[in-house]
Amino acid sequence: MEVVIVPDAEAGGELIAEAIAALLRRKPEALLGVATGSTPLPIYQALTAKVREGAVDASKARIAQLDEYVGLPQGHPESYRSVVLREVVEPLGLTEESFLGPDGTAEDVQAACDEYDKALAWAGGVDLQLLGIGTDGHIGFNEPCSSLASRTRIKTLTQQTRVDNARFFAGDITQVPHHVITQGIGTILDARHLVLLATGEGKADAVAATVEGPVASVVPASALQLHRHATVVVDEAAASKLKLADYFRHAYDNKPDWQGI
Repeated sequence: MEVVIVPDAEAGGELIAEAIAALLRRKPEALLGVATGSTPLPIYQALTAKVREGAVDASKARIAQLDEYVGLPQGHPESYRSVVLREVVEPLGLTEESFLGPDGTAEDVQAACDEYDKALAWAGGVDLQLLGIGTDGHIGFNEPCSSLASRTRIKTLTQQTRVDNARFFAGDITQVPHHVITQGIGTILDARHLVLLATGEGKADAVAATVEGPVASVVPASALQLHRHATVVVDEAAASKLKLADYFRHAYDNKPDWQGI
């Protein structure tokens, strides 16, 4: 696992955006897996700036969704499809035709999950999957003790997750769905390259358990240790509990022509 310690969230966003740009220069039609929430926003902003400056052409890129609420109507502003369209697809100048995501309005939700896994495979697989991490070590909506071999499936949100997400629904927890579709850990591990960004002291324990702890379902993100190409980018605060922080800094500083990832 590659671990890169950066000064702050902006530096992390710039670093990962350049890695995505390098991928698009090699493979213009790459399938990018994206995450929602506030953590990846610096990545999308930096990548959008590169596209607008002409530093990279993203016109042939394709976008894949990590998770989705169940039951929100099409076009709801807080559906993850709407969020990805608003924060990624539209700023990069792409169209909805470039976008893959699970159907959270399907009558048969598990069938929709199975179809999404098939769609990702038919698309050639995800080239680079962006991930965030929860304070309990979850990735996507794979909460602690999720199977490390799990595929895309429906999950019930914990009360704490619904409380945390109420801020996106004007603080009204009654508007937060109880269920989501999420790529399983096994589905996530199918991607060719996994890139996890974590910032802030609140993520320090989860990052340390992910990078330096044992592989265990109680810390779902620890499954990244099993991946052939996983990169963890953290700011100084999120790296504060890493025993090998100095080693990771030295490895990064001494990598000539390091393109990230």
